[in-house]
Amino acid sequence: MTNRFTRSTLALLVTFGLVFGTLAAPVAARQATPAASPVADVEPGGTVDLDVLFIGAHPDDEAFGLAAYGQWNEYAGVETGVITITRGEGGGNAVGTEEGPALGLLREDEERRAVGTAGIDHIFNLDKVDFYYTVSAPLTEQIWDYEDTLDRVVRVVRATQPEVIITMNPAPPTHGHHQVAARLAVDAFYAAADPEAFPNQIDDEGYSAWNVGSIYQNGASVEGEPGPDCATTFVPNEPTDTIFGVWRGTVSEANGGVNWGEIALEGQRLYASQGWAVFPDAPTDPAEIGCNNFTLIDSRVAISTDAESTTAMLENALIENPLGLPLGTEFYLTTDTFDVRPEEEFTVTAHASVPEGVDVSASTIDLVAPDGWEIAGADDLATQQADPEAEPAFTIGDDGAITQEFTIIPAADAEPNTRYRIGASFGADGGIGVTGEVVRVAPAVSGVLEPLPEIAQFQEWTESSNVPHLKNLILPVAPIAVGGSQDLNVIVTNNSAEEQSGSVTLELPAGFEADSASQAYDALAAGESTTVTFSVTNTDETLATSNEGGEEGTYPVTVTTESAAGSSVEQAGLNLVPSAVVPMAESVTVDGVIDEGEYTGEPLDLSRVWEGDDPDDTADASGTAWLAWGNDGVYVAVEVQDETLGTVLTPEDAKRHWRTDSVEIAIDPLGTAANTSATFKVGVFPTSTDGSPLAYRDADAYQGPVAETAPGFEVASTLTEPYTGYVLETFIPFDALPAELDPNNAAMNIFIYDSDTQDRTGQSRLGWSVWNGVQGDTYRWGKTTFEGYGADAASPIADGATPVTGSAEVDEPIVPLDVAQSTQSPQSIAQSAMDGVPLAGRTPVADGEGLTVTQDAMLADGNLSATLEAGSNGVAHYFVVDGDGAVVTEGMWEVTAGEVAADIGGVEAPGDLTLLVSFETEDGSVQALSLPVSSAS
Repeated sequence: MTNRFTRSTLALLVTFGLVFGTLAAPVAARQATPAASPVADVEPGGTVDLDVLFIGAHPDDEAFGLAAYGQWNEYAGVETGVITITRGEGGGNAVGTEEGPALGLLREDEERRAVGTAGIDHIFNLDKVDFYYTVSAPLTEQIWDYEDTLDRVVRVVRATQPEVIITMNPAPPTHGHHQVAARLAVDAFYAAADPEAFPNQIDDEGYSAWNVGSIYQNGASVEGEPGPDCATTFVPNEPTDTIFGVWRGTVSEANGGVNWGEIALEGQRLYASQGWAVFPDAPTDPAEIGCNNFTLIDSRVAISTDAESTTAMLENALIENPLGLPLGTEFYLTTDTFDVRPEEEFTVTAHASVPEGVDVSASTIDLVAPDGWEIAGADDLATQQADPEAEPAFTIGDDGAITQEFTIIPAADAEPNTRYRIGASFGADGGIGVTGEVVRVAPAVSGVLEPLPEIAQFQEWTESSNVPHLKNLILPVAPIAVGGSQDLNVIVTNNSAEEQSGSVTLELPAGFEADSASQAYDALAAGESTTVTFSVTNTDETLATSNEGGEEGTYPVTVTTESAAGSSVEQAGLNLVPSAVVPMAESVTVDGVIDEGEYTGEPLDLSRVWEGDDPDDTADASGTAWLAWGNDGVYVAVEVQDETLGTVLTPEDAKRHWRTDSVEIAIDPLGTAANTSATFKVGVFPTSTDGSPLAYRDADAYQGPVAETAPGFEVASTLTEPYTGYVLETFIPFDALPAELDPNNAAMNIFIYDSDTQDRTGQSRLGWSVWNGVQGDTYRWGKTTFEGYGADAASPIADGATPVTGSAEVDEPIVPLDVAQSTQSPQSIAQSAMDGVPLAGRTPVADGEGLTVTQDAMLADGNLSATLEAGSNGVAHYFVVDGDGAVVTEGMWEVTAGEVAADIGGVEAPGDLTLLVSFETEDGSVQALSLPVSSAS
């Protein structure tokens, strides 16, 4: 843990209220229409002080914590807010044809209504683009501009001053947007407290550094059963994890005795554009209702030991424990290293600070280490008081911060590659608090499989952000094709203080062989690393591939590293991907009929399920594909068995193919793509409302209709009558690929999306090379060899459009960046005007640079007028909304410094009106105004 500073305070006045619902209202009463825009009913210019802040990537990321947030609000008065980095423009739409900014605004409205069921009023959209599904954190960081986004997150944290942050999982291989949202949350936890981080927010904007008490990841790795005791009976899979549970079955008295699991589900169903309206009913048997679990990432405050309390994880940060430390006390540990060695000392520092006036003259800090570990620290308080020459029990700095250092020596038999918890207690003002820090016993020499690039980048982040305890919980894996060979690099690190020599041995599962059983390393200096390489071959081509192979898709590998100082064992895995030889086509006609002789290669099995429901049988959903290549491109034929045809989309809505029956074809032309921005991916619909098949590129190097993004692409289909499935044939031009094809290393994948409903939601996803999330995991796509492609001058394609074999040049991806802006969202403007947090977390206008109202908004004879004074040039967007929050009219003004005469005609709505105005200066700073409209008497 690093970058910690003594808490500073900034008094904020809670003056914010939105008309779209309060906790005490029945659920049905809180469901506003999608057109409604909530408008605050308090005076503008207020500020908001939040207790808990969730930080996610998309509208709906907070959805599965609503039961916890709602009961905290009802029974403990906890105010929760949500940072949503994007508005989810890249998601599907099961309720209409909106996309891009329009879909983003629709999803913002859904989110506001959904979280309103849990008493949440504050949503902060940061206006970053939801460009498409990716597992790549580096790509997400690049598109979002990580530093700019962090600036915005930190500004919102400093403005709202939450005591607790909850976020997502920062580790691969989850959604890349989720990973980065969580990393931003962690980095903001530290940066918000550091006055040297984003100092302009403090020096120019008037914010103060803010110490958040604790930060949690939503979710946990546990074994346990649902039921009222689920918060106390689970077993963490990693014993050193600190996990809290909140039972979703708690009854809401304010909602007529309905339990919070049911209320949360009603909220989740409001994310209708994502197909969530069809979520099944929540269980009503208490024994079947589970917990919301949260895993501690870091804490500046003492950790609760009251596992039975539904607010235990909020104690000491937000809620005072009567037997604990005074609220406002900080207490935590840091270590000078995460990896420790048996019989080698390391330093643990205890940190504490107490509110003004709390007497610590009789306080002590006691450390607890695992059995057999030695603790050497300062003399205890009694010794210090008896002997003035004794080492002080702890020191108190000029800023009141208390510190005490301890030296710990792990036991000689401390188990390598095992995590241990160091505990501590601190007493003050009649109460006591406990905390802890985790260390890992490192072997003298370790050998680990070289991580994939995405994993390596994550591990580097854990080191730079000083959260190394998150680093080693991911099993390293490597892909290998059926019948193929793969170099496995093992990184050997000397963790000891002496030079080491020894060997590394791979233990492989049946069906795989290495070129040698062991590899030696020699004279490896202390603290240094080296790499040994094994060439591994799949010798049994009958082994199951994809998620059907090994243990849940991974064949286990054991890496044993020997040295004079002992041995260490690390686990790794192999993902066996299918392979195919793609023959040259003699004659293929793209007509939706697979004629004899057109495809001479082996058929590809597309019936492996990778997400969603298992089909009832092969007739319910299954498929087969064939591949071939010609002078100018690749032919793909797919035959799908399907009992029920899903929603048939209009040509205008033929996109986001996962919503209904479709096939996705993916090609990595070089076989080296780090993410799908260097690939070709196309979703193909077998039919549409005009009877023709349609195709749309998605989540690849160039999204959009194939007529624009892949000229020359061909598709034809036939549907059986009566319907039992369909056949698709496609031709993909080589020119449409983002790089020239490498015939020996290209990777491909083909997926079937199965829908049996008419609500634009899919039920099953099947494919060729499949794991959960594999549509973004290019390294786990199937291996293809294009037989005879560009072999020599005598090749049948020598006079055709033959790419240069193996070229590594990749087209620059064209990423969709069209995104809704908070300056153009009436809901965001209304909120910002009331709670004082700048739109999208951006820089607020400086004093004298914004808009000032010089004449109130007045409505007379359908004409609304107001006069404002502009301190600088910029653009203003306005929305006139009625008392229900519905937009009556909207528009934009180009603003020049000086007097701005607002004149809006055609305003005929009866009742109370409000004029919402956003202002963006030429330098990008923002302002929001909410002006009540008076009627001329």
